[in-house]
Amino acid sequence: MAFNKNSRRLRIKQGIRKKISGTDSRPRLSVFKSNTGIYAQLVDDLKGHTLASASSKELGAKKNVNVEISKEVGKKLAERATANGVEVVVFDRNGYLYHGNVKALAEGAREGGLKF
Repeated sequence: MAFNKNSRRLRIKQGIRKKISGTDSRPRLSVFKSNTGIYAQLVDDLKGHTLASASSKELGAKKNVNVEISKEVGKKLAERATANGVEVVVFDRNGYLYHGNVKALAEGAREGGLKF
């Protein structure tokens, strides 16, 4: 197995997913970053359903997502979550460092009313 950035993140991600799981009352807030966007969704792992989602593509961001856009994605997700009656979540950073865009998304979700 080649040791590179993606395999390292995958190993960290698997370690995180062993420890946390989303339920109906406390779903998992999963974050995914690509080179052109950032995506977040609330997942009920027991049923295998996505309860709410938000992305930078919905906000009209074409490329190069920055901290401000990530924060707006977090606020949009929190708005949709509260509309579905979700207030408390488990944060899944998906193997990414809690820094930059991931941190901004989490702060935006907290400002929107989610607790984690």
